Amino acid sequence: MVLNISAVLLFGAASFFAVKTRSAGGGAALVLFLFGFFVAGTGAYEPIHNLVQASADALSALGK
Repeated sequence: MVLNISAVLLFGAASFFAVKTRSAGGGAALVLFLFGFFVAGTGAYEPIHNLVQASADALSALGK
């Protein structure tokens, strides 16, 4: 079984959970959101995307 989860959905859920459990406040969640938003528009997007993709591929290969 193959499970595809968007990184935006995954990190959004993690941020929501952190705010709901009061591990992080609303201000921290906003800063994390804005950081991700601005990183997506820079040259750092491609290396970060490649790293996340490689990690996801490695984790999926462990399950086989």
